[in-house]
Amino acid sequence: MQHIVNTEQAEAWNGYEGTHWARNQERWDAVNAGFDAPLLSAAAIGARHRVLDVGCGAGSTTRQAARRAPGGRAVGLDLSAPMLDRARESARREGLVNAVFEQGDAQVHAFEPATFDAVISRFGVMFFADPRAAFANLAHALRPGGRLAFVCGADAEGNEWLRAITQLRAFLPLGTFGAPEGSGAPAGPGMFSLADPDTTRALLSAAGFEHITLTRVAAYGSWGTDADEAADFLLGSGPGRHLTEQVSAEQRAAARRALTDTLRAHEENGAVRLRGTGWLVTADRPH
Repeated sequence: MQHIVNTEQAEAWNGYEGTHWARNQERWDAVNAGFDAPLLSAAAIGARHRVLDVGCGAGSTTRQAARRAPGGRAVGLDLSAPMLDRARESARREGLVNAVFEQGDAQVHAFEPATFDAVISRFGVMFFADPRAAFANLAHALRPGGRLAFVCGADAEGNEWLRAITQLRAFLPLGTFGAPEGSGAPAGPGMFSLADPDTTRALLSAAGFEHITLTRVAAYGSWGTDADEAADFLLGSGPGRHLTEQVSAEQRAAARRALTDTLRAHEENGAVRLRGTGWLVTADRPH
């Protein structure tokens, strides 16, 4: 592992948050899988391409990129050791010898210049402490003419799981939980740090990218087999756990009952399906 400067996020993703995601890899992939096809298509991965997956987590998108580039290579980069262990295990089990994983910080990782044909990320680029430095470093890693494609959080209102959580204000200390950052200077790390299109365009342009596009995308994810399971999963995730740890056992129980009731309306054919939204962002490194 190389030098880490995004220390707060490294601590989170090597603690409970990362362990929870690694332990529940299949569940999180079921939540986010609807964004995979648009992302990978936008990246225009060729059979012999070298692909970098930033914030790869447990490696689902890295492994899919590796399959699209059987004569190339897919490299997954993440801060989280628990998730990278799970990613390597999955790649070995699937026999993907062209998928490799590295622990590192995209802001300062010592990439060889012009190494990659494509850089991708599924909800992994919103957590940079210094997004200007990170995107400049990713541009440095791309070959001239290479493509950056990522999905990031768009607006809170378009995410049904977040709306379900924000209905629990009577029981949990939500504060500004889930509120998108305003426009202007880049926000701190978080789900909606890149929600403002003008901010994102300015960041990518300053990093040296051109042909920048933002397209709103939406997908339904499966959060559990029924409302009870989905409520446990949501409240057991990092943000849910952070909120429930601040209240009494009685308030936690009341919050769980209220969330379960809300999620009942989303039960469909043995799954709780919730709509999520994001920005699909593409940009090219100039020739």
